[in-house]
Amino acid sequence: MIVPIILGADKTTVSVATGHVEYHPLYLSVGNVTNGARRAHRNAVIPIGFLAIPKSDRKYDKDHNFRIFRKKLYHISIAAILRSLKPGMKVPVVIRCPDGHFRRAIYDLAAFIADYPEQVYLAGIVSGWCGRCDALFDQLDKGPGNRRTRGLDQILREEYGGEGRTLWDNFGMDEHVKPFTEYFPRADIHEMLSPDILHQIIKGCFKDMLVEWVIEYLKIEHGETQADVILDDIDRRLATVPAFPGLRRFSHGRRFKQWTGDDSKALMKVCNTSIFPFRISLKMYFKIFLPAVAEYLPEDMTKCIASFLDFCYLVRRSDIDETALKSIENAIATFNHYRDIFQTSGVREHFSIPRLHSMVHYPFSIMEFASLNGLCSSITESRHITAVKKPWRRSNRYNALSQMLLTNQRLDKLSALRSQLVENHLLLPSRRALPAPFDPENEDVGPVDSGRAQADVKLAKTRETQYPRYMAELAIYIQQPALEYLTRQLLHDQLELADDSSASSTSNSESDLPEITSKINIYHSAVAVFFAPSDDSGIRGMKQERIRCTPSWYGVERRDCVLVTVDEDKPGFRGMSAAHVLLLFSFRHEGITYPCALVHWYNTYYGRRHDSKTGLWMVRPAFRDQAGRNPCLAVIHLDMLIRAVHLIPVYGSHPLPSELQFHQSLQAFKLFYVNKYADYHANEILS
Repeated sequence: MIVPIILGADKTTVSVATGHVEYHPLYLSVGNVTNGARRAHRNAVIPIGFLAIPKSDRKYDKDHNFRIFRKKLYHISIAAILRSLKPGMKVPVVIRCPDGHFRRAIYDLAAFIADYPEQVYLAGIVSGWCGRCDALFDQLDKGPGNRRTRGLDQILREEYGGEGRTLWDNFGMDEHVKPFTEYFPRADIHEMLSPDILHQIIKGCFKDMLVEWVIEYLKIEHGETQADVILDDIDRRLATVPAFPGLRRFSHGRRFKQWTGDDSKALMKVCNTSIFPFRISLKMYFKIFLPAVAEYLPEDMTKCIASFLDFCYLVRRSDIDETALKSIENAIATFNHYRDIFQTSGVREHFSIPRLHSMVHYPFSIMEFASLNGLCSSITESRHITAVKKPWRRSNRYNALSQMLLTNQRLDKLSALRSQLVENHLLLPSRRALPAPFDPENEDVGPVDSGRAQADVKLAKTRETQYPRYMAELAIYIQQPALEYLTRQLLHDQLELADDSSASSTSNSESDLPEITSKINIYHSAVAVFFAPSDDSGIRGMKQERIRCTPSWYGVERRDCVLVTVDEDKPGFRGMSAAHVLLLFSFRHEGITYPCALVHWYNTYYGRRHDSKTGLWMVRPAFRDQAGRNPCLAVIHLDMLIRAVHLIPVYGSHPLPSELQFHQSLQAFKLFYVNKYADYHANEILS
């Protein structure tokens, strides 16, 4: 049995507001567990050491010898931590596996999760060069170069070592650095460097490049003053995006022009699970950025951003086949084609940037490592919270490292005890972690460890008591006179389906429809559970989100939109429809409970094709008359629902009024984008 070793390292700061306390943990995982288990924080990623962080006086900050010392200490430390694995890399070791069987295992260093500055240290290269290929630092936009290898590095050191800056200037190598992989058989650090979706792509390319380039374009095109007016309007657009499960909303925007400083810090979670500010910012803006800026940018620039977002979601998928790989290559080619608009508009002079260059290596990396969502630095970033940040806050801050190690040791023992008690049926299994209190972002969405299912929507467990219990009075109370007829029509169709009729006929005569005499139960929410392994899901890849339909959610009305199956034979959104949920209820007939939803249908604006500029589907509310006074309503069974869908208004070219609120957007606009960037599951099914 081969045991691929996956390593990860990244500095993290644990002090808040005062001081500057840093730690450099080294993590280990194995390739024998699934990506879902690695992302589910079930101790599939464990800290195995804390690397030294050498400090000195300021006069040595740029000292050449001190820089070499730090790099050598870094690699020798990792080699020392891993030395116990070296014998098992040559001769198989007999070990007992969790299933109780003994196997002969051989270890191999397979991958290293690291951001770009860490990759520079690991590969022994010069900052600004690529750690996987030898493309010149000023020609990274020309495509990939020849692959770097351990053998080639040794030949170059033997040939050009000691010749001043030859290796530094011509090959981007630091001749004084010997990577730790050279102490182990078959290990090549250039092959081990895994793509870093979080830091390379989402933060590096999206936040630090595309967003800044868009801002710079607006300044060049409209002038500084008018650009500020446009950015303020973009801020208002972001603030008026309709609510969606798991989407953080900021009522006054977030000063879109600023991505760092006190404003970004204000977006951090204040509790102990706080993480870097850019992750909270990007969690919102990455999903809703394109519709907010589409009307202010030229078509080529919008297509460039759309192709980049498509690339980001494609490489994060849990299952990647040849078709998906081809789509990734097409997205890279499309992005490289349309990015020239930033040069012709005067925003950029070149694209020779290491993080941007890393995109060209993703198709080959997928063939090497398979799905990349199990090798992203977001896994080690999340592990910082439980392995470093929380243990540090529980310590007395004096010689905290020893206390942190003891805390982690005890937590591991408690986790092992719990697993044993669950296995012996002495304790119930924990299905999911409780959400953080008073956090509207997490109370509506999260992982769940239920059995695998493609889609399952159920009403909340508790009914609401302030509504009438019978259909006629309820229709008057909610001001929907067609409710009774539509519900009876649904019951008629359900009864025909139960009788295995070849086709369901639609009766226009109300007297022919079955009567509903039971009491009606009203609910303010439903829970959708679906298989979404690429998102923040449980160990089985299952995710749940709460669909809300309530007159009061944090003081405002909230009625979410949903995806409804209309034709199972058609792929993607072509076989679906969007609908606005107006009421969630259930009734009984002949001993059977029927969970239902009263919805307002949306029609696809462009028919069977996407918007050519953004690549998004567009929908508009459906009405039976041209005046828009008679909406197309229906009562549907909850089995037709797939999950919630995020609709973002097509804002147009006119500035938004400052008094418009987010909960008014679904009524104030008549055309909407179907946001396939809401999460990875939505991106997969809304093709």
